[in-house]
Amino acid sequence: MLSPSYQKLKDILSTSIDPKRIFDQPLQTLAYGTDASFYRLIPKIVILAHNELEVIEIIKQAKKLDIALTFRAAGTSLSGQAITDSVLVVATHGWKNFELLENNQKIKLEPGIVGARVNTFLAPHGLKIGPDPASIGAAMIGGIVSNNASGMCCGTAQNSYQTIADIRIILSDGTILDTANPENVAVFKNNKKEIIDEIENLRDTIKNDEILFHFIKNKFKIKNTTGYSINALVDYEDPIDIIKHLMVGSEGTLAFISNVTFKTVIDEKFKSCSLIIFNSIQEACNATILLKSGPVAAVELLDRESIRSVENDNDAPSFFKTLPESACALLVECRDNDLAILKQKQEAIRLQIQTIPTYAEYEFTSDPKQYYFNWKARKGLLPTVGGLRKNGTTVIIEDVAFPLHYLADACHALKDLFKKYEYNDAVLFGHALEGNLHFVFSQDFSNQDEIDRYEKLMAELSVLVVDRFNGSLKAEHGTGRNMAPFVEKEWGSKAYEIMKRIKNIFDPNNRINPDVLINPDPKVHLKNFKPIPESHYIIDKCMECGFCEPHCVSEGLTLSPRQRIVIAREISSLEISKDNPQRLAAIQKEVQYQLDETCATDGLCALACPVNIDTGNFVKHWRANKLDANDKKMAAYIGSHMAGTTAILRVGLKLVSFFHSVFGTKIMKSLSNGAHFITFGNIPKWIPEMPKGADKI
Repeated sequence: MLSPSYQKLKDILSTSIDPKRIFDQPLQTLAYGTDASFYRLIPKIVILAHNELEVIEIIKQAKKLDIALTFRAAGTSLSGQAITDSVLVVATHGWKNFELLENNQKIKLEPGIVGARVNTFLAPHGLKIGPDPASIGAAMIGGIVSNNASGMCCGTAQNSYQTIADIRIILSDGTILDTANPENVAVFKNNKKEIIDEIENLRDTIKNDEILFHFIKNKFKIKNTTGYSINALVDYEDPIDIIKHLMVGSEGTLAFISNVTFKTVIDEKFKSCSLIIFNSIQEACNATILLKSGPVAAVELLDRESIRSVENDNDAPSFFKTLPESACALLVECRDNDLAILKQKQEAIRLQIQTIPTYAEYEFTSDPKQYYFNWKARKGLLPTVGGLRKNGTTVIIEDVAFPLHYLADACHALKDLFKKYEYNDAVLFGHALEGNLHFVFSQDFSNQDEIDRYEKLMAELSVLVVDRFNGSLKAEHGTGRNMAPFVEKEWGSKAYEIMKRIKNIFDPNNRINPDVLINPDPKVHLKNFKPIPESHYIIDKCMECGFCEPHCVSEGLTLSPRQRIVIAREISSLEISKDNPQRLAAIQKEVQYQLDETCATDGLCALACPVNIDTGNFVKHWRANKLDANDKKMAAYIGSHMAGTTAILRVGLKLVSFFHSVFGTKIMKSLSNGAHFITFGNIPKWIPEMPKGADKI
């Protein structure tokens, strides 16, 4: 039951937005409210918004009722920035338009387009967008911009911040700012003078403080997504340019992003890579320092534990299993549009690191099978490691960055930290060229001792990264709820106050994605953990990353594979606990159609899943478990009498086609609808597209 204010919001919005796209039932709010992070908040209302007018109406009506809004696209974010217990506005379907501009040098994109899909638009022109996160096959443009996504090849030179050309946003009062439209900009400067003045004041405050100015400059020499992109206040003079870049990495806390224009970058035709094994992390990091000035497109570090997580892959080299515990790999990529120059780059790389011994000989490869495995080993590490975890635990990924000369020492310090707190399954990998490390480990949040262990790890991690190595607590995954308590620790009180002022400028009532990025609660990262109950052996390893969703044919009609797993887990949990029969009944009322009947069971989701979960196969088991003895007996009979069954169906289809020719479409539809009604849906509705029975072969 909704509270009066939420019910009023739903009633008002239902007059201008299709009520079928406004959800308040337990199944839909849980399914849509789940993201890839290890936190859970269940929204009271979920709205699938399809255009700007709807978003503006949602914002205005929510403001009148003092109701908080959170905007979301694919929900692949990892730090709890895309969840809410208020109103969730999903901008996916209806937000997939794009436009190539200025002879393909720019591309305008709406927030609901998957990043990899954008690159298919640009590929015929030899171009791509700059950001290349490992989740690019599922992450959408809205989230890529909101989290200042970077990735394996773009570094800090081609991330969202550096390649954004223009942006169109809707502010917390419904005002639109389109930086590509001079007329709109002029109106905005006139009507929102207080915002312009505040931005200019912040800019001047920083520039008049030489220590703070250079502190901010230095902090962004390495990857940094902790807090707001306050480098905009030192990189740009014009307040519109500053606003444009402040939106990048703002995690949906300042405005709704309606579209963004990226500068496109060259996507070289020829690519090759090599997985180079070194005897130690120190030697791998020494090689990385040498490669920094070399002709490399990417240098990815994989520690011994990372290699171990993929050593049983069918395509993995056999020697992976015999590597010493000290071993460390660098995945080195080079690219060019000229094959001869590509080979020259390979030789240059060899010469650059020839003084550092390698564990084994190495070759650069463009062979599709080996090239694909090398990158699969790297890109799939998060969910692959997650798939190896103990059932009932959750998988956590953190990403930090260090000045490159500290990288080896930082790697050893992190490993010592994992050992101290007995995170024995932790793996370390990342974008070595940028000093950007990711670490993944499993965590049990089911008891206080485990939560305390996690709290101690995070507290000590902040000291290690900030005080010991002058690094970034978040390098590319966004601050979210998980790192919000440590933003001031990294930035200090002056810079943190500026961030708080930025939030207040654009969202003075704190109603746009509140409690994310800026949060006074020092324990917010220890609350609202997502339960991961055991449900079924096929799906228990799912970490809810969302990689499967773009491949699902029913996503958008009902549920995606991830959402089906979320609902199945919730049902299992409620059936075991028996503590909320009303919620269980409400979910079960809709589950047959949402989870079962609309699943194509085609296995496409498994193709995209890094741990090969076939949700369609799970649904088949679900269906089988729902059958009673008579249903199973009937199915067995049909299965053993298939020839007779198909013969009867052929005759039936021919009869239906005959009656259609006699009665015509209108009468046939009426008869079909009547039969469907009086049999309580057991006789399916007839449609004109129903085929005629085939001739016997």
